[in-house]
Amino acid sequence: MDLGYASARERPHAVFVPYPSQGHVTPIMHLAKLLHSRGFHVTVVNTEHNHRRLIRSHGPDSVKGLPDFRFEAIPDGLPPSDSDATQDVPSLCDSVRKNCLGPFRELLARLNSSEDVPRVSCVISDGVMSFAIEAAQEIGVPEVQLWTASACSFMAYLHYRELVRRGIFPFKDENFLSDGTLDTPIDWIPGMRNIRLKDIPSHIRTTDPDSIMFDFMGEESQNCLRSSAIAFNTFDAFEREVLDAIAVKFPSIYTIGPLSLMVTRHEEEETESKSMKSSLWKEDTECLRWLDEREPNSVVYVNYGSVTVMSGKHLEEFAWGLANSNHPFIWIVRPDIVRGEPATTLPREFLDGIRGRGMLASWCLQNKVLNHPSVGAFLTHCGWNSMLESVSAGMPVLCWPFFADQQTNCRYACTEWGIGMEVDHEVRREEIEGLVRRVMEGEEGKRMRERARHWKGEAEAATSVGGSSYDNFERLLEEPLAFKKGDPA
Repeated sequence: MDLGYASARERPHAVFVPYPSQGHVTPIMHLAKLLHSRGFHVTVVNTEHNHRRLIRSHGPDSVKGLPDFRFEAIPDGLPPSDSDATQDVPSLCDSVRKNCLGPFRELLARLNSSEDVPRVSCVISDGVMSFAIEAAQEIGVPEVQLWTASACSFMAYLHYRELVRRGIFPFKDENFLSDGTLDTPIDWIPGMRNIRLKDIPSHIRTTDPDSIMFDFMGEESQNCLRSSAIAFNTFDAFEREVLDAIAVKFPSIYTIGPLSLMVTRHEEEETESKSMKSSLWKEDTECLRWLDEREPNSVVYVNYGSVTVMSGKHLEEFAWGLANSNHPFIWIVRPDIVRGEPATTLPREFLDGIRGRGMLASWCLQNKVLNHPSVGAFLTHCGWNSMLESVSAGMPVLCWPFFADQQTNCRYACTEWGIGMEVDHEVRREEIEGLVRRVMEGEEGKRMRERARHWKGEAEAATSVGGSSYDNFERLLEEPLAFKKGDPA
């Protein structure tokens, strides 16, 4: 690509700061690759913990990068750990906002004094890493927040303060979990119809007025409004009502998703950064060979994402429900998925009974699995990357939301988008068996598949040349990220 710059030092330089969890690293890396394909020098700033995880998963070369696509690391403020698991989320959130600004400031100063790289021209940080806004303002460059979850969850988080004002949060006692309180309709959040208290991101479900996660997510969403712009990993047709409502509050928004599709389209032009790894786990490629031997639309794919944990009892109920459905399945069972014990505690009779029709793996290339012709449904925790990847593949979903925005995404999947069915939180094998059969065999599953194919078409149109996300990405480059040769930044 002819970049139009006399030397590498004149190129725009974007510094990316993901929140240190797999579901956040993935979309940040997608956007970093997109900007790299358009001539930007890129620096991705991981935490030291995740930097080490990448090396363990993919080897030292995984963080060597390229001359114009580099990786840096800053401390997260937590005690050092070499476990291949997501750190305790509340502790990590609290530590990041208290401890990362200083090291990030120092990194920007070092980059700007280096003869090896262009001066920093913009900072693009995760929507929950708002310390980067302050650091970017200090060096006089634009700062764009990438909100890596759904737009509907963003709007809900913006109204956490209103929950306090109305006396809803914190709950007075634990009875709210069982007395029907969570079924209370919420009709006062702009752009969000037909939602209940239980559909608000789940950090509200506490009696603790000092809940770290409630405070962190509510305040980080508000902090996004202090940035130059907010980019959303979504597309206009998918969340139109809530996006319109957000734009009233903060007009400088750019819908540029699904980023996984945007990257696929740009990588057809073959960029060097295509091979850059973002997975914090080593992927099992045997899954794809196993799928090659199965009938079209016959396999249930099961993956609860990178953070969800469950009890050993829930794991066993899922196991027997899948086995009893008599449908072949691929099940991603992370080593850390069961609270306090290894996931290898699945009963021997279950493992013997699924031989030849069930496959267990620790991690996989999810996008490739979802787009494999043998896969017919996805049992998911409803994390936003998983939701968008299922939509991009035209795949119906069975929803078992765990925490945060997943409850909101589940509600939209089952009502607004028509692509999902919800699994009761107290997992029972009979229900799992029945839902799998309904989505794989019944008329209801057929309707969901049709709706999923509809949204796949909308996502492809949005990311094609002239589509809304494609055009918004171009606007993002021309407006908040505009860089002219010779800029002092």
